[in-house]
Amino acid sequence: MSDLRQLLKQTADKAVDFYESLDMRPVFPRVTVDDLRAALGGPLPAEPTSPDTVTAQLAAAADPGIVAQPGGRYFGFVTGGSVPAALAADWLTSAWDQNAGLYVCSPSAAVVEEVAGGWLKELLGLPADASYAFVTGGQMANTTALAAARHHVLARAGWDVERSGLQGAPRIRIVVGAKRHSTIDRALRFLGLGAATDIVPADDQGRMRADELRLTDAPTIVCGQAGEVNTGAFDPIEAIADACAAAPNAWLHVDGAFGLWAAVPAGLRHLVAGVARADSWATDAHKWLNVPYDCGFMACVHPTSHAGAVSARAAYLQFDNRGGRDSFDWTPEFSRRARAFTVYAAIRSLGRSGIATMIERCCAHARRAAAGLTDLGAHVVNDVVLNQVLFRFESDDMTDRLLARIQESGEAWMGGTSWDDRRAIRLSVSNWQTSDADLDRTLAAFRAALAAEPARA
Repeated sequence: MSDLRQLLKQTADKAVDFYESLDMRPVFPRVTVDDLRAALGGPLPAEPTSPDTVTAQLAAAADPGIVAQPGGRYFGFVTGGSVPAALAADWLTSAWDQNAGLYVCSPSAAVVEEVAGGWLKELLGLPADASYAFVTGGQMANTTALAAARHHVLARAGWDVERSGLQGAPRIRIVVGAKRHSTIDRALRFLGLGAATDIVPADDQGRMRADELRLTDAPTIVCGQAGEVNTGAFDPIEAIADACAAAPNAWLHVDGAFGLWAAVPAGLRHLVAGVARADSWATDAHKWLNVPYDCGFMACVHPTSHAGAVSARAAYLQFDNRGGRDSFDWTPEFSRRARAFTVYAAIRSLGRSGIATMIERCCAHARRAAAGLTDLGAHVVNDVVLNQVLFRFESDDMTDRLLARIQESGEAWMGGTSWDDRRAIRLSVSNWQTSDADLDRTLAAFRAALAAEPARA
């Protein structure tokens, strides 16, 4: 065990060295895939190697290809960092190595999941009695919620989908917005529901046009969105909820991978008006709560339908959980990582006020970035209502060139996207570490990239 203590101390030093390098290293690495394959590859090891040698060599070989995602100048894919307490809790989670699928596998993991789940529901303004699950991320959060929706609307139509499958089942009408996230479509495929049957037009910010929503008596799942991934815009959930309430068998699901967190700061809460009226919700903790990957969360106001869709309980599993919660009743996973420890630590360390401040700071940085980019000649496409800035330059070619220069500079990283059939750049501020100095460096990188543009005749 003394060797293990020394190994973990050395590994902690390497981790701290990495964090201390974030301001100096290029945000995206300047290494080729062939370089990494040469450094990390080789024949299958035939003999053992000491753990300290393995970790030292792994750290050295992998470092050139590590993206500085935890740092303040990574603006891609709505990616958060890891607040210190959550990072430390994640190390403990790995050391404890608990299977969080059953209470009897880890009483502490089960109870922490209960506590953290309750805190998340309170923070996000969701019903206290909603069932919930910790999952890998937004994809599985949406999938789990839509599995519960499928169960519920078919049960109300007299069909047991878990017993009989979908062959011969009543047709479920799937209603989505034109600017929904792709994880919704993927979840529908996973669940055998196929493509959406009704695509409701979106406005110029990507919000579903609720005035175009027409519901019937058919079994229906409506997917609303809290936070469009390019613009940050919110569907008019209140109006969508009104339409669903008037339909006899409609389920409203809200995909709020990052947007649901607008419920925490008082000044942003108006954006999520009506969200609590939904039947299910999906969000990520590894986005705006800034816990390590991976950690998603879903909740459902119909626990019987939720458990009916995903529970793994069977006759051969007879045990006494002593009143504890078995997470395998609420998530598609059985054996699973104890993800709630990091959520518990983040919420305990930040508190409601700290989380609100972190979110407000990110939004303020987004507004400042939008203003700075406008001063440099960019056209900001979206109303910056949250943490997303969508912008472009004079032409698609110019937009792509400037983005490539920024990415290659290593000063910042953000991704390209398409909006209304034109190229654009999406800058997302989701990291607790992003500072005014990080924005200064990013805007300076754009200034330099623009200076490298060929002079016009």
